[in-house]
Parts: sequence; C-alpha cells; structure tokens
Amino acid sequence: MDRPLQILQLVPETLPTFRADVATLFGKYLPRHGVQCHVVGKGGTDAAAPAGAQGFASVRRSGGGARWRRELSFAWLCLRALLGMKRGACDAVQVRDMVSIGLLALAVARLKGVPLLYWVSYLMSEGRIERARADLARRPTWRARLVLLKGQVEGWLLYRVLLPRAEHVFVQSEAMAALMRARGLPAARLSAVPMGVDMEVLARDIAPRAWPGWEGRPVLAYLGTLDRARGLERLFDALLLVRQARPEACLLLIGGAPQAQDEAALLAAARERGLADAVRVTGWLPSAQAWEYLLGAQAAVSYVPRGALYDVSSPTKLLEYLALGMPCVGNDIPDQAAVLAASGAGWLSASTPQAMADALLAILRDPQAARARAAAGPRFIDAQRSYRVLGAAVAQRYRALLGDH
Repeated sequence: MDRPLQILQLVPETLPTFRADVATLFGKYLPRHGVQCHVVGKGGTDAAAPAGAQGFASVRRSGGGARWRRELSFAWLCLRALLGMKRGACDAVQVRDMVSIGLLALAVARLKGVPLLYWVSYLMSEGRIERARADLARRPTWRARLVLLKGQVEGWLLYRVLLPRAEHVFVQSEAMAALMRARGLPAARLSAVPMGVDMEVLARDIAPRAWPGWEGRPVLAYLGTLDRARGLERLFDALLLVRQARPEACLLLIGGAPQAQDEAALLAAARERGLADAVRVTGWLPSAQAWEYLLGAQAAVSYVPRGALYDVSSPTKLLEYLALGMPCVGNDIPDQAAVLAASGAGWLSASTPQAMADALLAILRDPQAARARAAAGPRFIDAQRSYRVLGAAVAQRYRALLGDH
C-alpha cells in the first residue's frame, strides 16, 4: 500500500466540527484510503475534546475571549502550524474558505516547497458583499461600508492572486466549477466535490415519529437552517396553496437559526399569513431525532433560493431525503436538478410557490405511488453521493496531484 498522505488543513470552523464535508469526509472516510488530515481550526465550546477526535490525525485549536482576540489567536496558530510543517512530513497544505489565511499559507508553502490546495465551499466574498449591500439599503452605517469594502478586496485577492497560484482548487459543485472556469481558472486545476451522505449512519432502522398534536394530519417537512437568507417565507406561500386542497396540511421546520431574531421573524411571517397553527419549528435536534420527525411527515421539501450565491451550492437536505427514501420536492438550483434527474426518485419544481405546491400535492394525492418512486433514492445516493464513494474519489485525486511530491 502507498504511504499515507499527510495534509495540513486550515479551516474556519470551530472544532469539533459538525460540518459533514469536514468531519465525515476528512475524519472518517479519507483515512481509509491513506489520507491523514491534520486540522487547524478555532476553539469551540468542547475544549476537553481529545486531539484525535472525529478521526483527524491531529487537531489544533485557537483560544477564546473577545472576537478580536479569537481572530488574532487563530491567525497566530495558523502561522505557527505553517512555519512548523516540514516538506518531508507534509504533502500539502489546504486552506478552506479563508482569503487572508490562504495568502499567508501560499507564501509559506512557496518558501517550503509544499503544494497549496484551496477548498471553496461557499462564495464568501460574494456573500459578504451581498449582506453588506442589503444592510446599507436598510440603514447606511460605517460598519456595513467596511464589510462591503472587505468583501470587494477579498474577492479581488481571491480571484486575481490566490486561486491562480494554488496547485489545485476544490469546489462545491459542477456549477461552481463552471463559475471558476469563467473567471479564468483552467479546468485541469479544478475538482468538484459535492456534499454527500454517510450511508453507514443511515443504515440503522429509524422509526418515524409524528409531531405531537399533528398525528393523522398531512405534514410537510423541511430539514435545515432557518436563517433569514434562506427566504423560507416562500414555503409558507406554497403551504397556503396546498391548504386550498388539503386544509389540514401543516409545515414542520426541523432545525433552527444561528440568530434568534431570524427564527422569530420567520414565525411572525407565518402568523401574518394566518398559519400560526400550521407551522412549527423544532429547534436544533440530534440527527437521529430529526430524521424520525422527517420520516413522520408525508412529504419533504428542499427549497434553496435562486441567485449567484446558492445556484453554485450543493445542499445536503435533499440528499438526506433521498437517502431515507422520503418522498420529496426540490427546487431547480443546478445541483438539485441534476440529482433529481439522475435519481428519478423525487419531484423537481420551479422555485415559485405554485410549482412547489403542485409537486407537494402530487405526493399527498397518491402516497403509495410517491413512496414507490422514493424507493429509488437510497440506491442512488449510495452509488453516487455517499461519502464512501466521494471519499474514494477525493483520495484518488490527492494521489494524482501529490504523487510526485
């Protein structure tokens, strides 16, 4: 067997992390293929977690305190990790979604003769610019202007300096790869690694559970984050249309919002539409419990707003619906459209409330046929979008890129 590859990975997440594309891919599946990941991240609440937690070869975390102190501590930790890496013991350094740290890593990696890889899971600069412009439209402040300037400067540095000089760039989806090619990056230096599902975790039996008080009612479910940027009010509009045919229909939002005010605003929007008794928010739940409530519903929906930021995303929720054999509807962002077309296991709709309502009603009108169609989902996910398959493909890519190093 080839010797294990050693990758120093700098990530912006707190550790331990609950991001599947970090914890599951790099901590569980890549080590099975001889790829060891040494992670440097930010300090989280579980400071007592062991260094080898989540399957990583090693874990280093920065300190806490005020925000400026946390950021400074993290930058200093990244610098120490970069300066301490040795070419014979480190095959590559990989930075995820951080421009300033990426530039620092680029400089040190060039000095040490170690390849730099960059992982783009989200268009951070574009997201910062979009949020700042929205804030400026509501209330012009110097902070919003500074955030806008930061996003613009970081975007220029990312596309003009950092990515063109990286050895290889991993992106979240084929749509994001197309965007990068349009910005001048050669196709040969791009690899799309979409989100996946850990089918080993889903292999155990999961008993459906009805939301208390909603037993026997047609329940629609959404699994995921509820932050304001998701535009989930559109699901309320779809629910109103569904209730014209099925007045007892209700919507269970399985998840929570990072900001409490976002969840409060979402519930207020439900009340404004007369849906106070037809919408519930579970809050964040352990995965097993969330899946129980999901399977207790009659249909699931994965709505992702269209636009530059989310059109290049790779949502996990639709994949989990399919992996669980859940009758589901996904709107037409590119990754969801590709998955639904290839699997034949769900319903693809346009992003309008009427289109989503029509697809959801098709499921509710013939539940038996919907379950039969959804039965193709687990096989498709296991063969195409499980982390078992993705891990093998990413490991092979690393071997091809770093074999001569």
